[in-house]
Amino acid sequence: MTCTTCPYCGVGCGVIATVGKAGEPNRLHIQGDPEHPANYGRLCVKGSALADTLGLEGRCLQPLLRDGQGRTQAASWDQALDRVATGLRRIIDQHGPEAVAFYVSGQLLTEDYYVVNKLVKGWLGTANIDTNSRLCMSSAVAGHKRAFGEDLVGGNYRDLEEADLVVLVGSNTAWCHPIVYQRLMQSRRERPEKRIVVVDPRRTATCEQADLHLSVKAGSDVWLFNGLLTYLEEHGVVDTEFVAKHTGGAAETLAAARASAGRLEVVAKACGVPVAMLQAFYAMFASTRKVVTVFSQGVNQSSSGTDKVNSIINCHLLTGRLGEPGMGPFSITGQPNAMGGREVGGLANTLAAHLELNDAQHRQLVQDFWQSPVIAHEPGLKAVDLFEAVHDGRIKALWVMATNPVVSLPDADRVREALGRCELLVVSDLFADTDTAAAAQVVLPALGWGEKDGTVTNSERCLSRQKAFLPPPGAAKPDWWAVCEVARRLGFEGFDYQSPHQIFDEHARLSAWRNDQHGVQRAFHIGGLAGLDTDAYDRLRPCQWPVLRRGDSTRRLFHDRRFFHADARARLVPTPPRAPANAPDDEFPLVLNTGRIRDQWHTMTRTGRASRLANHLPEPFVEMHPYEAMLCGVQDGTLVRVASRWGAMVARLRCTADQPRRTLFVPIHWNDLNASDARVGALVNPVVDSLSGEPEFKHTPALVSPFPVDWHAVVFSRSPLQFTKADAPAYWVRIQGDGFLRYELAGRGLIEDPQQWSRALLGVGQPSIWLDVHQDGTQDYCAAALDADRLLACVYLSPRADLPSRSWLGRLFEKQVLSEADVVGLKLGRSVDPADDAGATVCSCFSVGRNTILDAIRDNGLTSVEEVGRCVRAGTNCGSCQPEIRVLIANARLAENA
Repeated sequence: MTCTTCPYCGVGCGVIATVGKAGEPNRLHIQGDPEHPANYGRLCVKGSALADTLGLEGRCLQPLLRDGQGRTQAASWDQALDRVATGLRRIIDQHGPEAVAFYVSGQLLTEDYYVVNKLVKGWLGTANIDTNSRLCMSSAVAGHKRAFGEDLVGGNYRDLEEADLVVLVGSNTAWCHPIVYQRLMQSRRERPEKRIVVVDPRRTATCEQADLHLSVKAGSDVWLFNGLLTYLEEHGVVDTEFVAKHTGGAAETLAAARASAGRLEVVAKACGVPVAMLQAFYAMFASTRKVVTVFSQGVNQSSSGTDKVNSIINCHLLTGRLGEPGMGPFSITGQPNAMGGREVGGLANTLAAHLELNDAQHRQLVQDFWQSPVIAHEPGLKAVDLFEAVHDGRIKALWVMATNPVVSLPDADRVREALGRCELLVVSDLFADTDTAAAAQVVLPALGWGEKDGTVTNSERCLSRQKAFLPPPGAAKPDWWAVCEVARRLGFEGFDYQSPHQIFDEHARLSAWRNDQHGVQRAFHIGGLAGLDTDAYDRLRPCQWPVLRRGDSTRRLFHDRRFFHADARARLVPTPPRAPANAPDDEFPLVLNTGRIRDQWHTMTRTGRASRLANHLPEPFVEMHPYEAMLCGVQDGTLVRVASRWGAMVARLRCTADQPRRTLFVPIHWNDLNASDARVGALVNPVVDSLSGEPEFKHTPALVSPFPVDWHAVVFSRSPLQFTKADAPAYWVRIQGDGFLRYELAGRGLIEDPQQWSRALLGVGQPSIWLDVHQDGTQDYCAAALDADRLLACVYLSPRADLPSRSWLGRLFEKQVLSEADVVGLKLGRSVDPADDAGATVCSCFSVGRNTILDAIRDNGLTSVEEVGRCVRAGTNCGSCQPEIRVLIANARLAENA
């Protein structure tokens, strides 16, 4: 039994992994850690499905080298590392260290992060290292530093439970941070008077239990919170003593707020919400002392993201509502170690231990501690600029670790083009077939979750251990080890670590080094964890920094009214509002917003391998309002093309009134390995916040148009389909099933011989039984290949999109022997027993379908989520499907009363 930490979102849930004996059917058992302060035993569906993602299929198990013709060969570690070191040395000697860059990830452990930053900034002497946390958290970082003097979150998850009002801004917490949301909902059940406000242009699952949903215009957050700040001043809700003694900038900030949002009518127009609703929110905030404002990517991912963050913090500073239980601004991070990476200087403009790269005293402090030959003397290139520098040839060598920028960055087609121009591209990853690794000259096999060992820090500053409980597969190695080996080949000393424990100890000692001398005083301090021996490091339990002495854990900052500017005061920051950089126009009249869905993570390289995570929303989709769809000439359920000035993609249309008029929503997860043309990053405008460098993922002008096809097909197969890019259909999506793969296909042109086409597509050779059926008078066709009584593959082809139930077909593949009724159903394209069709998955934890839930509601007169849970188990584990179940209950009631 191993206590470790989940590798997904920034909640940082504790996990207990138990590995059974070889040959046991369920060898790995995953459960929540009941003693971890982030989750107290709860896990969301992604965490619960961790065991399903750990197979070695598709893993990169040894180093790979590619030549100039794209030919790939396996290599030894010595060969691969020599090539990396030789390439770096050549480029540095010819062009200087600024021609080298690293792009790393919040998926790395803190120890990996520390070593690579030490190499780049202290030995190579450049700051050209940035992290994918730039894409989600850097606006929060910049805002916190402006307000508090340091990159820190003062509160904790318990504050959300103790608050009387929780405001969720730009955060679909129910889907993206489900355990925090469930803690919030549990506190609401215990205290029904507690109120929840959601600020989000979309009506998401998080809105279902909210007292108030402000569907503000995309990009209008600063107007909203400037208006709140003005309202608080006008109504006397100001902590004058706190503001006078512990803050600066109040007068200038209030003046800027009054100038832009001095009247409710002005704010209502800018935000697109009724005056009465705005006033209700302001009055609620003003009258409630214990308020927590939670914000996430909807705030951060903007060309004015830093100002949005500060406009929120300003309201808490003006009222003194922070540093005490149940109050304060709370930035909830997207990745498991976004905060840990920032602690060790993962961003291009920072140094380790929360020290500033543009401060000469800080630079000297770090160089003295490291005893490094040089220290980077100016900020490096931030993510978007870094890849632009690769594109234009300024960066000639790039090492990418644990991230997939060809999918995740804005203007992603240009990123792919840039990587194709790079003289030396090194990628460290679990898989060699990611969109980014496909362009690399060197691919290094990394360890994954369950195999690597180190620490992570979650959204509430809680440092936890992530432990190995599986042996390293093949030749895979830790990222820190690969970096140290390259450093050694470059002739550098100071990288002779033998274990992550040694790296952590150095990191802890640096955090305490001169932390109270010469005016260099900072909150990040884990000196109490320095000097741990290996056993104590292995036994380390979760704790929140600062940790000045062993055994400490700081639940909350700012209770002493001390901040981390030189004068120990916080700052209210003027935030004049400004519209998003690119406005819609006649050519691109809609606003594209991107984000996550409930059951997937980042670019699906891991979660895409788990069948139970694939069935909730299995295809790439675009959501838009039904009226908008009518104006665009597209219909619900059809394929559409979504385009911007930067790129285009194809997705399935989902019409919903939850999506505001004139807007679109597309998830970020699909890539070229599992869909024909669904990388939404290719559409996103590359504009960034001038302070934080964070891209504007939430506001790209776009257009939707029909994507006409002549036929549709669904294919189930136990083996991957064999088609190349040249002969692939116009649209395809690959979806992982339980022991099979499912493909959704659509194409153009007539298939003249469906039988020959299906046999070639399936590639099943000569099965013992081949069933095929042409529907008389139609172009409908179905075929199935059986080995004795076991289903190997099937295909259904039609000019219409109404193909057989996927859940029913999936269940047939779970059977070792098909019944006669099953075979009849295959030929008919439907089950002879309607009860066999569970419908689209709603509860992924227990694989409960929509039809199953609706039947239970109708047959048993169920009226609550709890009753549904007792009847069919849906919603009783992580709870992230509960909002959807509530909608099904409400719709069933409407149908009964119609």
